Amino acid sequence: MSTVTAVMWFRRDLRLADNPALLDAVAAGDGRVLGLFVLDPALWDRSGDPRRAHLAASLRSLSASMDGRLVVRRGDPATVVPAVADAIGAASVHVSADHAPYGQRRDHAVEASLTCPLVRTGSPYAVAPGRVLNQQGRSYQVFTPYFKAWLAHGWRQPVGAPDGVEWIAADGDELPHGSEVAGEQAALERWQAYLDDVAAYDDERDRPDLDSTSRMSVPLKYGEIHPRTMLADLARKRSTGAEAYRRELAWREFCADLLARYPDAAWKPLRPEFERMRYDEPGELFDAWREGRTGFPFVDAGMRQLAATGFLHNRVRMVVASFLVKDLHVHWRFGARWFLRSLRDGDLASNSLNWQWVAGCGADAAPYFRIFNPVGQGLKFDPEGDYVRRWVPELRHLAGRAAHEPWKHGGADGYPAPVVDHAEARREALRRYDAIR
Repeated sequence: MSTVTAVMWFRRDLRLADNPALLDAVAAGDGRVLGLFVLDPALWDRSGDPRRAHLAASLRSLSASMDGRLVVRRGDPATVVPAVADAIGAASVHVSADHAPYGQRRDHAVEASLTCPLVRTGSPYAVAPGRVLNQQGRSYQVFTPYFKAWLAHGWRQPVGAPDGVEWIAADGDELPHGSEVAGEQAALERWQAYLDDVAAYDDERDRPDLDSTSRMSVPLKYGEIHPRTMLADLARKRSTGAEAYRRELAWREFCADLLARYPDAAWKPLRPEFERMRYDEPGELFDAWREGRTGFPFVDAGMRQLAATGFLHNRVRMVVASFLVKDLHVHWRFGARWFLRSLRDGDLASNSLNWQWVAGCGADAAPYFRIFNPVGQGLKFDPEGDYVRRWVPELRHLAGRAAHEPWKHGGADGYPAPVVDHAEARREALRRYDAIR
């Protein structure tokens, strides 16, 4: 009987199917694999309750699929991973490559402490960051040419889960509690159910009142499903909705590619002139934004949805971000940090680069003078006020579109007046932009 054993260190790939790193681990260990997840304080301590709850539930689901033998350890991965590998005499430790700034630093520290190889196979993306380059060998900074090159590059077909794995048991820390439904099977079921409706995605994706988006950003964040699996299914669909959805998956990879190339973009603008932009310090108005008390119903509905569920519709994300940066004149970093802590799908690359897009300082960014009108956006994308009434109970007595402009319809007890005059805030934002041009 073989005594060779490999460690599969799970991170953002909490699944057994379509996991190339796991296939390598099984091959290297002659079928004997210890599955490990490290609860890293550097990440865990910065996560809000919704993200912790989902991760905990996903880990429990993964462990169940491994005969209950997922080993969870708390601590610094540079200490924990080598200790686990040494304890079982592992031949190698296997991971999916992490291209984020912290992930790369962490993996280099682990690699330096290991007495066996750290083997990187695959990534959380269909096309790994750094693979799609322009004719000068550089990363694209505009999405459309990136998207065309991404399509031309292509990706491998998904593969199944390995057979006959002998999962090795070892002592671990107690799994954190997580009561919600999460994990690989739940992700696959959600995705298959959504495929029946993907044809409507292009028409309905901007409508938070319909609640008809896929909600797949969370499974993608944790790798409960790989984008290759989704892209293979989308290739069998012929609709503008399927094509629009594929573009959104590509945008996610575009953000990851940019962050891998420009790690400072996590918190610094890609357009350096925006370093001179004058912002206001976050104070009472920032607190009102976070707590959904701005007096702008569409903004407040979004921020209350985020606080209650850890989820926020993408159209509403853009509106509340624009409101913070261009109506309240608060630096986008403060909003990005709040999102990263609060969102179940908080992903550094997508979060920071999308905030930069709204703030006008990133790659392929919306022009700074594109300033969302928070009332107009609500009237357009929540035309009957259903989304606002769902999350702002003070306005449930106002029928239809009146919910977006309560000040025109007698107001509402307990609901605040608008904290700023949007027209004047817009003019001030443009004055500040003119000063750095």
